[in-house]
This record gives sequence, C-alpha cells and structure tokens, in this order.
Amino acid sequence: MAILRRALAAAVVVALSPALLGCSGGSPPPVVPAPTFVPRSEPRTIDPAVDYAHDRLATMTIAQKVMSMLMVHVPGTQPAATVPASYDGVGGFILMSDNIPGSLAELSAQTAALSGETGLPALIATDQEGGIVRRVPGDDWPSASQLRLETPQASFDAFAQRGALLESVGVSVNFGIVADIASDRSSFIYERSLGATGEDAAARVTEAVAGEFPILSTLKHFPGHGVAPGDSHSSIPTSSISLADWNATHALPFEAGIDAGAPFVMFGHLALTAVDPEPATFSPRWHEILRDDLGFDGIAITDDMGMLERSGVPEYADQVKNAVRAIEAGNTMLLYVGEVDAPGVVAAVTQAITDGEIDETAIDEATLRLLTLRRTLSGETGRFVHCSEECAAISQ
Repeated sequence: MAILRRALAAAVVVALSPALLGCSGGSPPPVVPAPTFVPRSEPRTIDPAVDYAHDRLATMTIAQKVMSMLMVHVPGTQPAATVPASYDGVGGFILMSDNIPGSLAELSAQTAALSGETGLPALIATDQEGGIVRRVPGDDWPSASQLRLETPQASFDAFAQRGALLESVGVSVNFGIVADIASDRSSFIYERSLGATGEDAAARVTEAVAGEFPILSTLKHFPGHGVAPGDSHSSIPTSSISLADWNATHALPFEAGIDAGAPFVMFGHLALTAVDPEPATFSPRWHEILRDDLGFDGIAITDDMGMLERSGVPEYADQVKNAVRAIEAGNTMLLYVGEVDAPGVVAAVTQAITDGEIDETAIDEATLRLLTLRRTLSGETGRFVHCSEECAAISQ
C-alpha cells in the first residue's frame, strides 16, 4: 500500500505541475512519461525457520547434508551416551523397546540428550501405534484393532492422549498412524489397520493426525500394505492392482492424512507392479504420485532399510547401494533400525553425485526440508550465524 500511495502522489504532482507552471507565465514543460508502478498485492511474509535453513544449508558439505538425511537407532537404555562417532550429524534417532529405561523421567533425560543442538534438535521418533506396537509404557488407550470398530472421534481421543504421552517424554515424531487398508484377517497388518475400506480408514486417519498434534504424525506404509499379501519384514509384497483402482481405494487414507496436515509419509517396501516393478522405496514414480498427485510436501521417509536386506532378494542385499537407490528415488530420509555404515553411505552418495546418478539439488531440497522442520521444532527464530575457525578461536 505504501508503494501504491507513493504512485498516486507522484501522479498528482505530475498532473498539477503544468497548471502551476502556467500560472507563473512560463512555457509548458516537456511531457515526461510517468514511471510505471506495480504495487505488491500482499506483503512478503518471511518464515524465520526457512531463512535459517537456507543460511545453514549454504555452509554444509555434501557429507553433512547426507548425514542429516539419516535416522538411526543406538541400542541400550542410555543411547545418548553411546552414539558412535560415525553417526555424528545424523538427522534423527528412533527409539525401540530396548531404549526404554525404568522410568519416564529417565526416558525424558535420554531424549533431551539425543536431541543435541538446542537450535537444531535431532528428530526423536518411535513407533507408538498402541496395542501390539508401542514402545513408551503407559499407553493403554485403544489401538487400531478397537478404533476401526468405533466412531472416528474415538481415534482423535486415543491419539490425543497418545500424543500427549510422547510429548511429555521428548518424542517429536510418531510412526504411529497406519494408513493401510486391511479387510483380510489373515493379513499381518490387519490388527494395526484403522479400516477395511478407504472411506473408513480415511475418516480415522484424519482424526488421528488431528488428535496427536503437535507430535509430528507419520502415515504408513505408502502406497499401502493392505493391497499386497505378504510381510515386508521378510519379503517384498507384490500386487498387480492398477493405478486407477489404487486411486479409488488405497490412496484415500493417505490423501486424507496429508490433507489433515501429517508432515511424514513412510514408504513401504512393497511393489505394485502395474505402476512400477520396483519396491515403492526405490520408485521415482511412486514419489511423483505422492508429491504431484496427492500434494504432499513433507518428509518422505523409508521404512527400516534393513528389511530390504532381509527380503531374500539378492539385488537388495547391499546396504550402501540400497541407500543410493532410495535417495535417487526421492526419499527425504532413510531409516535404519539396525546398524548402518554411515561413512559408506556418504561416500557412495557423493560418488553418485559425481557420476551424475543423483542431482545435488535433490540432496539440497531434502536437507532444506529437514533443516526447516528441525528449526521449527526448536522454537527459536534467530538467523543462523556461521562462526569460522578464526571466529571460534576469538570467542573461546
């Protein structure tokens, strides 16, 4: 509006000048075209977390960027004290059952220590679905096997309490909302699914996401375990369902969860061969569908990468090659419940960039998403100030 007012004022001056000069008896001035002003319709809003992320990204090496894309597991009830040096700079940690100490107070101390840098905390995640999949004790609220039989409001209530529990112990990400449709009781995912139809599951997924806020919800396991028989913990479940049929059914809970604001989607190690013969984890096509068709702009994270190595498929037996393929496909973050050769992954991804297999801009985009999210979690709003070695020496 200030620019518009200045433009109007200038126009008035230009309009009045000939008349004023005429009154003084001088000759008419030459006609000078008025400058063109294009007023801004809305002021530019600046997100301090985004500014911080851009500033920080500019100081990072490729190795640091790739490390920030890894979420790892450190065994034991005191993981913060035993993080290997090779995991320095990882973007997150997943808590498994072996990480849970004797009390919630002790757990809170561990998550605080794992979070690391105050201004850029690591993501702390766990699987807290309720029922047969829960890590943090004290969660006796209804799980999916019960919630699928109740109204959607019950899902909100259960996940609101579940989210409050996780927030109280310093967990920021929950891999807890199963968006898979399952109508077959023999399916390994049946007891963990929120519905037997796309519509039923979608309604409950929506409420679960809303309920557990501000915990960062994760929708799993894209594009949907219920569509393919088999267990991805030991195989690559496969289905020949068409994309059109998938869109009409199994896509619905994921779309609903995305619309509800879930910031994470977990890719399943399953292959829908009519769309892509590769597992979704390795499929650029499925990442395009998630981003372009479903409108997801958050963090695409893999399921445990070690499952691929245990699938029995020789092609997926190499951990480092799997990491390169997963990043090349479009994953923002790679999850490792078992030990990972982080330096090997960094070296392989760096070589893939050199060889033109991976575009470095894709690494930058993934890192920027993660930096922005982690900075937002910190609650801080200051700019990133990079201190060089000389600066650090002076400040000591």
